[in-house]
Amino acid sequence: MIHLSPATEALARRLADMQSVTVEDAIRQALEARARAAGVVPEPSRQRDLSPEAVAARRARIDKLVREIAAMPILDRRSPREIMDDLNAV
Repeated sequence: MIHLSPATEALARRLADMQSVTVEDAIRQALEARARAAGVVPEPSRQRDLSPEAVAARRARIDKLVREIAAMPILDRRSPREIMDDLNAV
């Protein structure tokens, strides 16, 4: 258990009241913000946008990439089995 000075506890309570959260959450959020600023904790990952527009945009980017890859020239005319056999021989 961590014991806080009365001044620190009062500050934490004021912050918690201002944010409408518990004292523990206010302290944790403040510590996390300072830790991120100091490089101790990585930034939290962003939630993926699941809106239909965002999904359609991601799908369009993937489809474009697939088309670009499919349009690339085939540089090795061997069958996949022949290529795998050569790799396994190494």
